[in-house]
Amino acid sequence: MFKFITNRPLWVNFLAVIVMVFLMLFLFLQLLSWITNHGEYLTVPSVIGKKTTDAVKDLEKQGFDVQITDSVYTDTAAKGIVLKQLPDPNATVKVNRTIFLTVNRVIPPMIDMPKLEGLSLRFALDVLERNHLVLQDTVYEPNFMVGAVIEQHYKGARISEKTKLPWGSRITLIVGGALEEKPILVPDVTGMTFAEAKNLLEESGIFLGLPVCEGVITDTASAYVWKQNPPRYNEERAPIYIKSGQVMDLFISATRKAVPDSVGTKSSNNKSD
Repeated sequence: MFKFITNRPLWVNFLAVIVMVFLMLFLFLQLLSWITNHGEYLTVPSVIGKKTTDAVKDLEKQGFDVQITDSVYTDTAAKGIVLKQLPDPNATVKVNRTIFLTVNRVIPPMIDMPKLEGLSLRFALDVLERNHLVLQDTVYEPNFMVGAVIEQHYKGARISEKTKLPWGSRITLIVGGALEEKPILVPDVTGMTFAEAKNLLEESGIFLGLPVCEGVITDTASAYVWKQNPPRYNEERAPIYIKSGQVMDLFISATRKAVPDSVGTKSSNNKSD
């Protein structure tokens, strides 16, 4: 075998080597083309909007590999459908190209209920929307917090902040409405401490103005009410009525003093009921 090579001129052997290398390179490229399907292209079909299982079957049937890269949730689209694909529809790609799909989740994700109580209705609605929740109803109840959310309910029950709820849950808001217009007889708080009078008036839904102090008062809560405006009765001894939400002014002093009684006369320091 070696005689055959050595008996020939050098240039013949060199030419033979070149031919063999070229032939091997040609065969390699042909094999590579066959393995990679060189020259074979497909048009990517549109599967957006199809059910995920159907989309995968259609793509694989046409020679594509399929990979689901992401699953998101939107309540404006059907559950379990393809929302996005890459490459885009009608793109020209090689056979066996992988198509990446983004699909809409079948089960809605769980989210935390935000704190709406104490917020204005307008702001609460904005918070609901940003947290992917839906307003089911608003119920107005008499309350001092007019226009603000008093309670937040889900399926008829009050829920607290950070309660886990499905995406798109419907929330009912209890909102403060106008106070009842039914007038009440002005409470008589003269002779009480300011703290006692304050509690009584707040229970009646009556607001307090700034107390009018007589002399030096170091402890407002323990000071005594010696006069109020409006009084319980007018000069003709007719009862005076007030509505919830209206304001009453109290006059206080550091020591208990004689106060006008319910009929406009002076009473002793220990006023009887």
